Amino acid sequence: MHGQKDKPKKNIVVGLTNRSLPIILILALVGCAAVGPNYTRVESKAPEKWHAELQNGLKSDKLNSETLSHWWTTLNDPDLSRLVERAVKGNLTLKDAQSRLREARALRGISKAGLFPTLDAGASVTKRRSSENSDTGTESTLYAAGFDAGWELDVFGGVRRSVEAAQASLEASQADLHNVLVSLMAELALNYVEVRTFQARLSAAYANIKTQQETYELNRSRYEAGIIDELVVQQALYNLERSRSQIPTLEIGLEASKNRLAVLLGENPGALHQELNETKPIPIPPMTVAVGVPAETLRNRPDIRIAERNLAAQTARIGVATADLFPKFRLFGTIGLESLSSKDFFEWASRTWSVGPGVSWNIFDAGAIRQNIKVQTERQEQALLQYESTVLNAQEEVENVLVAFAKEQRRRESLFRATEAARRADLLARDRYQAGLVDFSNVLITQLSLLSFQDELVQSDGAVTTNLVRLYKALGGGWEFYEAAENNAITTANEKQQTK
Repeated sequence: MHGQKDKPKKNIVVGLTNRSLPIILILALVGCAAVGPNYTRVESKAPEKWHAELQNGLKSDKLNSETLSHWWTTLNDPDLSRLVERAVKGNLTLKDAQSRLREARALRGISKAGLFPTLDAGASVTKRRSSENSDTGTESTLYAAGFDAGWELDVFGGVRRSVEAAQASLEASQADLHNVLVSLMAELALNYVEVRTFQARLSAAYANIKTQQETYELNRSRYEAGIIDELVVQQALYNLERSRSQIPTLEIGLEASKNRLAVLLGENPGALHQELNETKPIPIPPMTVAVGVPAETLRNRPDIRIAERNLAAQTARIGVATADLFPKFRLFGTIGLESLSSKDFFEWASRTWSVGPGVSWNIFDAGAIRQNIKVQTERQEQALLQYESTVLNAQEEVENVLVAFAKEQRRRESLFRATEAARRADLLARDRYQAGLVDFSNVLITQLSLLSFQDELVQSDGAVTTNLVRLYKALGGGWEFYEAAENNAITTANEKQQTK
């Protein structure tokens, strides 16, 4: 009797499976195409050359990838190079970007998991008593254990589109890491140049104060000897004190720059004071700087890459939303053991199983799915506009800094000549004053002018180097070396693993 009952059940299951197989094959074939738009990489038309006139060392030569990736080495400053190495290891913003990149990798893994079947295991013991008014009032215990498997067939490509979006987001996160590196290298160099500029300004101020102190002492001696009146002494004194009053402001700026450098390295404020205590010159830019053509810059800048990858991700999300318009097909199955007695639980007769296909379709949702498709489409349009805006802003940044770099050098040349003239005028005024040929107002004027021109010249020296740093940042330099170092580290780790 048991054999006769079991046989039909077997035939029913086999028949269901045989009928399902053609359906599954058809769905698998249909599933080769994913709904929604396919992304085509956008390419912005860049001008053939920069609008700014390339002068004062700027050349349109092709960008050298090695120079661009280690641009700070062109300043020939070992202290700056050491700080860069420390910043890559300790900067907290960089570590945050690295964490976001790892998060994006994990999210891509979650999206890919949707392409594969799921398998769950479970077990339970259920004790039950039936009602005496509706049944026999007996108590029973059900022992159950088994596996549940399910697989949603990605017929219309919704899962594949989500994987595309996750992959593009991952690549955007990687570009974001590169963008953080570009900004970090530039900010580090800018603050380092600022430190050296403040030191140079302090040196010039102290040199002038020394000269003014000597002038004041001379006038006080002459006043005490009755040669001059008190007015000249007071004029010399306020000139001296005015110069001294600038020292605290410069020291405040120097302290702030050193503290900022320490924070960029991921260290406590004050950690670099002893290391940078010695006054050293402002780094000098190289004689020539290759800036390439606009197309090279657009390919190299990470922020443009971020915008382009965000556009790709948003295009894929339209497909994810579109897939919700169509039915969802699923294969499911269970296999396990059930028994009312624990001693019979592992017997062959306790086996239970089921298998079959399933389908679900959201027939009515008041247009929510189609509205979501419109939402994702508009977001794609916004991502495209953001990309185009990023491209224009990148070109603007380069154009502005090209002009600033060239014009500041011309300004520096004028300031250098003015400073030399002011230095000569100061010597002449003091000599003639001591000889009694001119009054002290001429000395006051020349000393104030000399201090002012020297300070402006030092600031211009710093501005020239600062503009070079900004230029390399605008060109997107400073991230390739990190990627190369990371790839070398991975290769070395793999080689060590293979050796073991």
